[in-house]
Amino acid sequence: ADDAGGGGGGATTAGRAARVAIVGTGPGGFYTAKYLLKSVPDARVDLIDRFPTPFGLVRYGVAPDHPEVKNVVNDFSEVASDPRVSFWGGVEVGRDIGVDELRRHYDAVVLAYGAQSDRSMGLPGEDLRGVHSAREFVGWYNGHPDFAELSPNLDCEDVVVVGHGNVAVDCARVLCKSVDELRKTDIADHALEALSRSRVRRVHLVGRRGHVQAAFTMKELRECTKLAGVRFVVDADELQRGRTPASMKEIDTHRVRKRMDALLAQHAESGVVSALHDGSLAPAGGSGAAGRVLLTRFLLSPAAFLPSDADPAAVGAVSMTVNRLVGEPDAQRAESMGVEEVVPAGLALTSIGYKSEPLDGVPFDATRHTVRNAGGRVVDDAGAPVVGLYCAGWAKRGPSGIIGTNIPDARETVEALARDVASG
Repeated sequence: ADDAGGGGGGATTAGRAARVAIVGTGPGGFYTAKYLLKSVPDARVDLIDRFPTPFGLVRYGVAPDHPEVKNVVNDFSEVASDPRVSFWGGVEVGRDIGVDELRRHYDAVVLAYGAQSDRSMGLPGEDLRGVHSAREFVGWYNGHPDFAELSPNLDCEDVVVVGHGNVAVDCARVLCKSVDELRKTDIADHALEALSRSRVRRVHLVGRRGHVQAAFTMKELRECTKLAGVRFVVDADELQRGRTPASMKEIDTHRVRKRMDALLAQHAESGVVSALHDGSLAPAGGSGAAGRVLLTRFLLSPAAFLPSDADPAAVGAVSMTVNRLVGEPDAQRAESMGVEEVVPAGLALTSIGYKSEPLDGVPFDATRHTVRNAGGRVVDDAGAPVVGLYCAGWAKRGPSGIIGTNIPDARETVEALARDVASG
C-alpha cells in the first residue's frame, strides 16, 4: 500500500478518504468491514489474511454437516465485492509485514486475527501421539492447510473428547456419523477417506462438571440424540450426582437447563459405566450390531494421558478423576472425590479453549490471551490508547460466543474508530 500520510498511524484523514487495514478475514474482520463502510462511507478498506482465501473460522471452523451456519458467507461476499474493499491474501502480519509498518501506511489498523493456538491442559502424556486439540481435528476435517497432514488415529475402538462445548460436540458427532452421511457434506476429501476406514465404536464426551453446567447448546445436544445408527447414552448415576441442590436451583431458574435436564433424563440408563468397563456396552441395535455409542460423561476431569501397552509413544487410555459439585448456584465448581477411572482411548481430543497469540509491537494481556484494549481501542499497559490501532473478534474479547456475537463486538470497535476519524 502507498503511504497514506497518517501521521505515524493516527486515525486522521486530513480531508481525504480514510484508509483502514483489517488483519484477519473471519467473522470479526468481515463484520468490522461491514459496519465501517456504513459508518465511514468514504473509507477504503484492505482486508489482509495469511491464507489465500477469506472467511477464516466460517471456512475452517464450522462443522461440515452444518451448512446453514456457513450461509453468512453470502453476507461477507457482498462486503468483499464492494469497490471500496480490497483483499490481500497470503500475507502474514508479523512475518511478511509488521504492525508498525502497517500503521505507517494506514490511518487505522484493526486486528481481527482470531485465536490460533490452544490452551494446554498441562497434564502428563499430553505430548503422546494420538492426543490432539479439537481445533486441530476440526481443521483437519475442514481442509485447513495447517492440518491437512494431521492423520488422527482412527484405527481404534475408543475415542475420548474432553470438553462439553459445541466444538467438542462437533468432533464427537463427526466421529459417530456414517460415511454415507458425511459424503453429503463438504467435509475434506482426505478426512472422508480416512473416516471411511474408521474402527471407532465408542466416543466418550467428557466434562468436568455436571450436565446443568455443560456449555453445549440444546440444539447440538438434541442432534446427537438423533444420529442414525448411534446409541446416545448417559449414566443415570452421573446425572443424579449432578442434580445438587444448587443445580436444581439453576434448573428452576433457567428454562434451557430444565429442558436439557429432561432430554438427558430420557437417555439415562443405570450401569452404563460398569457396562463400559466389563465390555457389555452394546451399540445401537444391540450386541454385535455395527453401530456406535456416544457416551456423554459428566463429573470427570482428565488427570493424565496414559501410553498404550502396544506402543509407549502413543496414547492408550485417559486417567480420569471423579468429581463432585460444590458451591452456590451459577458458581459451582468441580472438586475431586479422590476416585480414579481409566477410560480406554486410542485417540484423545482436547477442547478446553483457544487462545490468541501476541504480535510484535502490540500491547497484549498475557492472562486473558487477548490484545489489550478498551472498547476496541488498543491501549498500552497504562491504559492510554495506541493511536490508530484497534481490535475486534476473538483477539479482542477472547474465544467466546457464536458467529453472531461478532456483530455487537464489531459495532463497538467501529464506533470508536469512526469517532477517532471524525475528530481527526
